[in-house]
Amino acid sequence: MELIIARWLHILAGITWIGLLYYFNFVQAVALPKAKADNTAAGITKHIAPQALLWFRWAAVVTWIMGAYYLERGGIGLGNAFLFKGTAAVIGIGAWLGSIMLFNVWVLIWPNQKKVLGLVPADDAAKAKAARIAFLASRTNTMLSFPMLFFMITSAHGLPHTM
Repeated sequence: MELIIARWLHILAGITWIGLLYYFNFVQAVALPKAKADNTAAGITKHIAPQALLWFRWAAVVTWIMGAYYLERGGIGLGNAFLFKGTAAVIGIGAWLGSIMLFNVWVLIWPNQKKVLGLVPADDAAKAKAARIAFLASRTNTMLSFPMLFFMITSAHGLPHTM
């Protein structure tokens, strides 16, 4: 029963994380310049973005922790996955991609978004640099999400366990 709960928490948190990632990249990034043009961006940057980023970063943590727990307790072994040993090789690729994405969220996206949103002091030049870093890290995560999802899903549904 504990593995079923862990797997569902991993899946639900992952849906939240990737859903918000896609929201930021495919909806907010497109709409924000339009909102700036008609002076309505403040509502997004003051109210929506900070709340969405809160869910985004903690969904990333829960996804990673529950995935690691499931790998370890489910018999695959976290070490086996990260070292691509035997039948853990395919899921290991997904685990590595998810780990890189988690790093990007907490080390690149969130610290820089705090500057962009004015949650920490930064001058205009620092905000512009922070916006670029957060943007590139977020786009990187978007691109990594496709193969990550592929390897995580197909490891359980059809891709041979060793390549």
